[in-house]
Parts: sequence; C-alpha cells; structure tokens
Amino acid sequence: MPGRRAFSRLLLAGSGLAALSACSPGVARPTPSAAAATPSATASVTADPSPASPASQSADPASACPAATETPTTAPPAPAAAPPRHSLTDPASPWVVVNKHRPLAPAGYVPADLVAPRVRLATSGEAALLNSTTTAAAEKMFAAAAAAGVVITLASGYRSFNTQIATYNRWVNAEGQAAADTASARPGYSEHQTGWSFDIGDGSGRDSFTPAFANQPAAVWVKANAHLFGFVVRYPYMFHDITGYYYEPWHLRYVGVDAAGEMNARGIATLEEYFGLEAAPGYL
Repeated sequence: MPGRRAFSRLLLAGSGLAALSACSPGVARPTPSAAAATPSATASVTADPSPASPASQSADPASACPAATETPTTAPPAPAAAPPRHSLTDPASPWVVVNKHRPLAPAGYVPADLVAPRVRLATSGEAALLNSTTTAAAEKMFAAAAAAGVVITLASGYRSFNTQIATYNRWVNAEGQAAADTASARPGYSEHQTGWSFDIGDGSGRDSFTPAFANQPAAVWVKANAHLFGFVVRYPYMFHDITGYYYEPWHLRYVGVDAAGEMNARGIATLEEYFGLEAAPGYL
C-alpha cells in the first residue's frame, strides 16, 4: 500500500540521520582523561608508552563512520614526544641516585664541565664550582630569589673524591664512624662529587648547616620555589630512614624542571621514592 511504503521510507530516513549525527564533527565524543594520557617521569624510566590495542580502537563510536570526503584544513597534531630518559647510575646524568647503597662509579669521578656560577659565594676553590647544567639553573634561581628580596649564597658546591676523604675523616676523628656516617658521606658516596648538588646559605649567615636553617628566608624560599628551577631539597625532614641522612634544608639537588615539578605536584619527598628504589638508611 502506498501509505505503508511512505511510512517505511520515513523510518529509513530517520535512522540514516541518526547514523550521520554520530559521525558529525559537531557531536562531542568522549575522550580519555588528561591524567591517564600523560606518563609520569617515574614510569618513563622503565617502560615505553604502549600503542592502543585493537579492542580499544574498535570501541570508538566513530570507528563505524565512513571516511571523510573533505580534505582537512589543518594537519593532525603530531604525537607527543616521549618523556626524557636519564640513567640512574651514570654520574653525568641529572637523575643519578647516589646514596649509601649506590656509590659512584667510578669512585673517583670528576665532572667534565665544572664551571663557577655567577652567584653570591660564601666559599671558594673547588667548592665554588658546579657542572654547567646545574650552574645555569642555579643562576636563574638565585636571581629570582634576589628579585623577591631573598639573598641566597652558594656555601658548598663540588667536592672532589680527595676532598671527601679529608672531610669524612675529620668527622670520624671528631665524632666516631657511626656518627660520621649520619653527617658526612663516605668517599665515593657523595652527591657533591657529581656537580649536581650544592649547599646554600642565607645572606645573614645565620644557622648555617644546622636544622634551624629551615627557618631562614633562603631556606623558606627554596622549599617553596626550588622545583620551578629543577631543584629538590634532597634530604627532607623525617625521611632519614629512606635517604640515610637527617634533615638538611640547605642541600639542594638538580634533577630537572620536569622531575622536580612532578615530585612537588605529587608530594613525593625523596628520589628513592620517585624512582622506585629501595631505602638506603645505612651502608651495606
């Protein structure tokens, strides 16, 4: 009957419009959350991002849509670059982890690019040197602090293997080895030898190398802002069972802006936790 055929054509037309609406660029489609799509620096140490599985691709409502007949006016966005990867054992790496379980290799390592940063110094000689990457970041951080009215001084930078021998032996002679091991790294186990770390002071010179330094303007400022320049406070308060050292609010370590920023955002206090390494409260 003509009336029934006309009704059938209307039904077919309606279903066709529904199918087209699902393929229309104007219709919002669910997308994965940004958090799920962004790999963390921790994961980047051990694994590469995996491509989407065929099953997940076929679940896309647009997978049944016909190919577009018009040429897009803009090219599709390029895939995100893989996160940087750095060695956790190479002393020349900004992610090297040196602690009481992880000595430097070689023990007598010397950075190839030691330079003197253009910052306010409270030391001299080799202790006024840092590697070139740390130097550049430190200069920016010290300048930003000065602009905020906070004076930071470089109190101790690079420390050679021979210097560390002398420093550690002084502690042993004065306090005994057990006490020395909580205050000074054994030769070959010091971050200072890498050029990635340095100690800071306050412009006033008060409370240097004591826990009370945490209350000085320089320490307060770096605790809040150091991550913006790629630094972390390497030995934070109440984490000595992980790092092997009591609180040192003056000891900064360069790890790069991405890693330092992620640690700050996620509330991760130590490199051991960030990189999934075992705690190192004492020497093996």
